Amino acid sequence: MSERAVVPKGDVERAERVYRAILDFVAKIPKSDVRRARDPLAAARKRANQAARAAALTAGSLALPPGPLGWLTILPEILGVWKIQTHMVADIARMYGRSASLTREHMLYCLFRHSAAQVVRDLVVRSGERLLVQQASLAVIQSVARRIGVRVSERGFASAVSRWLPVLGAVGVGGYAFYDTTQVAKTAIELFGSEPPPKRVAKRPRRIVAKPVPAPDA
Repeated sequence: MSERAVVPKGDVERAERVYRAILDFVAKIPKSDVRRARDPLAAARKRANQAARAAALTAGSLALPPGPLGWLTILPEILGVWKIQTHMVADIARMYGRSASLTREHMLYCLFRHSAAQVVRDLVVRSGERLLVQQASLAVIQSVARRIGVRVSERGFASAVSRWLPVLGAVGVGGYAFYDTTQVAKTAIELFGSEPPPKRVAKRPRRIVAKPVPAPDA
């Protein structure tokens, strides 16, 4: 009789909380207030740098509590960084004129392609030099989110170890958040820059009705 690996209850609960958080994030696409850019690549890189600094500050400040208190900041740290990243992705999509077609599949792919490529690879297909996002069923989205949840919770456990060295841990966590956000931006730029432009609906010509000309008085 083979032995089955026993997964600690705490690990399962952490993964489940992360899974639920992922579903919440991708279900609510943030609204972007930026305008479509004439030079979307330059604008997107500038926005990525701003977001990366904000993510590093958020993650680093939450990483400061030492010892057991640090464990309590892991999920808020992850959620804080994701919030910054989702807004960044929405802004980059707007800069490339893709905000109207931004979906949960886009968001999942952009957020986790660099850290869980095998999990999200089925969300896109390559057509020549273009990346096309496929619409996925709710069951597929849930499956992808659950697998990502396990990976993120494992990374969170490794991050928690650094809480026992608060200053070094804060620098390391902040640095990783900066790197992670730049990778999300890189994926978004590649994706939205390669997608075909949205189809424009041709405006119907305005119909002009000629008014009858009154007959001249005799």
